Amino acid sequence: MSGPPPPGQQPTPQQMAAMQQQMALEAQKRGMTPQQFQQMQRLQLEADAKKAGLTFEQYINKLKTQAFETHQKQQQMAQQQAAAGGAQQSGQPQQGQQVPINPGAPDPKGIAVAKWLRNQDLKTRTCILNGQRKDMFRVKRALRALQSPSYAKASSAKNSLLPPVNSSATASEAFKLLPLSLLALRVSKSDPHEGHAHAANSKSPKRTKGLWTVKVEQQQDISPDLHYVWLYDGPQWKTKLYAGGALAVIMAVVMFPLWPIKLRIGVWYLSMGLLSLIGLFFAMAIFRLILFGITVFVVPPGLWLYPNLFEDVGFFDSFRPVWGWQEDKGAKKKNAKAGKDGKKSKKGVDEGIPTVTAAAPSTTASSTATKNSPNGNAASTSKRKLTPRVEEVDED
Repeated sequence: MSGPPPPGQQPTPQQMAAMQQQMALEAQKRGMTPQQFQQMQRLQLEADAKKAGLTFEQYINKLKTQAFETHQKQQQMAQQQAAAGGAQQSGQPQQGQQVPINPGAPDPKGIAVAKWLRNQDLKTRTCILNGQRKDMFRVKRALRALQSPSYAKASSAKNSLLPPVNSSATASEAFKLLPLSLLALRVSKSDPHEGHAHAANSKSPKRTKGLWTVKVEQQQDISPDLHYVWLYDGPQWKTKLYAGGALAVIMAVVMFPLWPIKLRIGVWYLSMGLLSLIGLFFAMAIFRLILFGITVFVVPPGLWLYPNLFEDVGFFDSFRPVWGWQEDKGAKKKNAKAGKDGKKSKKGVDEGIPTVTAAAPSTTASSTATKNSPNGNAASTSKRKLTPRVEEVDED
């Protein structure tokens, strides 16, 4: 079917005949002659031109230009579809191909692929996209998962929406459903301060190591080394459940005056008990501080009641031991180092690793060796006792 001629170009005889035939059909549908139908169209065009504030000739030229642009777009789309169909028939993997994005309702097959990939270990990492944290992954891991036996088993199941994958080309086609349905988009690393007029010596905020700030790319290529970010978060039933629970709690608190009298009395006693516990805790903290302030002068280095109360330990360990002496930082480091050395030596004994022990120099031992040995061997005996020796540990 031939389209409208470009602006400024006369139509061909074939185009003129096609337009006359179409006009005759339209006039016949309305029960009019072609001349009456043409006159009616002219009156409508003059009214539309008057509404647009244009002359009749200007309005006609505008319509021709719009028709020509629409015809060009249709031709381009037809060429792209023909090229995509030829690539699919060739059976070669289309690595690095560009995917045109047409926003619309997500494809059910794309949603099925996204659900399946979200449950796989794609070694995702967190990134920042438009100020929000998103999961980012590499294309090669997704393609590898789509060509795995587990995907083949899932796609062959009954009533499965997963598209079959039997080659690299079909894996790329299945992955292409994600950007086409806006479930995952290609991103690249960007500078969050790009384009900002910062001073040369201004301090930028600290950035978390390994946390990328990314931006969406215009060309949605499919290549193994590219990065994509998930826009599909899966079913949100947990979030809805939490929101419903929070709303129920808020409504229960707001409607507290309507509660039965027994429930309100029980809540009052419970709140008084919690406040008593909090007050007891603060009183104990103040008392232990006063006790330490007294004992630090009377019996230095000072006595602490519940020394682990504010340490980074468990709840029950915070109250063990009941009391303890104040330790300086040097002693704490020495005890911690001794504990590590003890753990290492215990580990070595458990694994059957030979341990090296050095004989400590002893005045009594050296003098005894000097008395009981010849003069020439006295120094060597003393020296031999000072050298480290290896003791083999028998395995149980």
